[in-house]
Amino acid sequence: MESKKEEMIINELDDNQSNKDILELVQVQEEDIKENQVEEPVDKENKIFKKFMIKDIVFLAIITACTLITGAIMPLLVNVPVFGIIQLGLGIQFSLFPVIGMMKVRKPFALLLQSIFISIFLVFMFPPMVLLIGCALVAEVLTLIIFRGYKSDFACVFAGTLYMPMTIPLLYMYYNVFYSVSGEEKAAVSMFIGSGNIGMIIGITIAILAVCFLGSFIGMIIARELKKAGKLK
Repeated sequence: MESKKEEMIINELDDNQSNKDILELVQVQEEDIKENQVEEPVDKENKIFKKFMIKDIVFLAIITACTLITGAIMPLLVNVPVFGIIQLGLGIQFSLFPVIGMMKVRKPFALLLQSIFISIFLVFMFPPMVLLIGCALVAEVLTLIIFRGYKSDFACVFAGTLYMPMTIPLLYMYYNVFYSVSGEEKAAVSMFIGSGNIGMIIGITIAILAVCFLGSFIGMIIARELKKAGKLK
């Protein structure tokens, strides 16, 4: 009888010890989870400037290809002598796709990287399009100042809306200062209909802003739907 009692006592002690070990293991795991939950948001959410991964660059390159394919009407617009017609014709696609790219890759200079890809192809077709790089840089700086990054969807919309309209003043300066009509000492901006009419320039700038805002808003909706479907993680 005594031996059985001793065995029962020993078994109970073993069970208690094993339960203690399990509890200690669970506590250690819970502490590790809590530490990770505290550290990750500080690192990921509060950090504005983040490194680009290879998958980010690949996705932005694909989005750039979509932008260029849908912007295939540009060769036709180049020959239309109306100031701002190119921006008006390309406003939708040059805001829609960049916004999708920024909503997937929520990192500063995602728009700048897309602009570099775009300019590499368009500079041979229409040299002033290289100004898109400067426009992207200005749009990104303003977005970082106002929104502190791209965590908000409307930060992406803001950058996408400003992107193409930024080319208007730069293009005007390019044609008015740095480029002259061949064989004449005359600014090339004079070749465009309405280039000397400030009211027309302001009107077409407002129209371009409206078109780009529409494209950016549509891009935001598409990106949200793609996220819901699990296609844009």
